[in-house]
Amino acid sequence: MDSQVDRYLKAGTRDNTRRSYQSAIEHFEVTWGGFLPATSDSIARYLAQYAGVLSINTLKQRLAALAQWHISQGFPDPTKSPLVKQVIKGIRASHPVQTKQAKPLPIQHLEHMVQWMRQEIYSTSKPEEAKVLRRDIALLLIGFWRGFRSDELCRLRIEHIKVNLGQGMQIYLPYSKGDRHNLGTDYYAPALKYLCPVSAYLDWLNCSGLEQGAVFRSINRWGDIGAEALHPASLTGILTRIAQKTGLVEQASYSSHSLRRGFACWANAQGWDIKALMQYVGWKDLKSAMRYINPEGSFGNLALNPKGFSGAESHQINEGKTTKIALSNINTRPS
Repeated sequence: MDSQVDRYLKAGTRDNTRRSYQSAIEHFEVTWGGFLPATSDSIARYLAQYAGVLSINTLKQRLAALAQWHISQGFPDPTKSPLVKQVIKGIRASHPVQTKQAKPLPIQHLEHMVQWMRQEIYSTSKPEEAKVLRRDIALLLIGFWRGFRSDELCRLRIEHIKVNLGQGMQIYLPYSKGDRHNLGTDYYAPALKYLCPVSAYLDWLNCSGLEQGAVFRSINRWGDIGAEALHPASLTGILTRIAQKTGLVEQASYSSHSLRRGFACWANAQGWDIKALMQYVGWKDLKSAMRYINPEGSFGNLALNPKGFSGAESHQINEGKTTKIALSNINTRPS
């Protein structure tokens, strides 16, 4: 195949997807001993053997890889046969598993983390520590207020961000999970009175001296900033480390997705309608959005917990007063 054509074919599939598909095909052929092109009967037997061993989501990912291989090679797709569909349905019924979700980061914990890091910045005598803290403040605030996924945060580039002082920042992502055709999406993050992602971003740029390339990068023990972006898997470790140092008892449950869920729960508690929330965060369908939102309910005086099911606070404590943060007049384009 022409090298240029091959290059663009590879570019059309994201690296993570390509690696996972290759691993799935290898598992089918080498580990299980299947043959390609496959029949619907062989795929059904493959699924049956690993039912209860692999999760239903992993099995569906294996099916997607097998489907992609057959289609790309010009063969009929055996994964769409009634037999395979019925086997998947039976596996789901026989091995029900509750979906695991990241614990949402409440805004009070976000504020607690940021306040602690700011105090550490002014009290430390080590500039390399202050540099890490400034990066982490910007990481948490942009991740929370924009509801970005970990890979999206790590792919932010300085040349793709425009700041309008006192109003907000425009962030361009060339591609994202919801942008199937890689058309690129503009996101907008607001300037806020408290916990402002814009001022945190500018503070990090001023401290780091970065002018282009990845926004969030590794920093070694001597304070040297790496050339490459942080790996998405490292964000959970960063959040856990901060939670531990600030004494939050829920630190073991937090992950990079806790920022995304935390914002969704906050916005829901603030009264955002689901359409506005979906547009702002970039969800395409209602089912995806509802996975991130804890149900709200009120049982009046009978309830032991007046906060309802979510238990999420919608207020922020600042200078001894309880104030609500409002995101208003934000123009967003759905991804």
